[in-house]
Amino acid sequence: MNRLNKLYDEVIKRHNGEPYHFLKKTDPANSIQAYNPICGDRFDLFLELDNGTIRQIHFHGFGCAVSMSSTSVLAKTLEGKSIPEAKEICNQFLRLLKEEIPSNEMLASEDFKSFAVVRQIPARYDCAALAW
Repeated sequence: MNRLNKLYDEVIKRHNGEPYHFLKKTDPANSIQAYNPICGDRFDLFLELDNGTIRQIHFHGFGCAVSMSSTSVLAKTLEGKSIPEAKEICNQFLRLLKEEIPSNEMLASEDFKSFAVVRQIPARYDCAALAW
């Protein structure tokens, strides 16, 4: 039970309860669907791009606290980044979840790093990685 308590730390609770840019956009120019058919988590991500830079990301959908908060952190972390920077950050996040990179070597925010706890609960990997 201790590991589960760590997983639902303050960052995950905050982003699950008040997700960043949680809004369904109509007629988006760029969208991505993240769906896990095993558990049913599903999010639509709506990207506003400007000359190769992610100006804003909104998302809408449903899922567990881990997938919701992870998608919220993705939206907040990738805004203002160029496409190559965003791809590198996504790769870093996935490497963080797999223990291939120490959390102190990450380029992103503390919110991003809080998902390192997923290493201790492998069943939650797909939840945390879904949108990334």
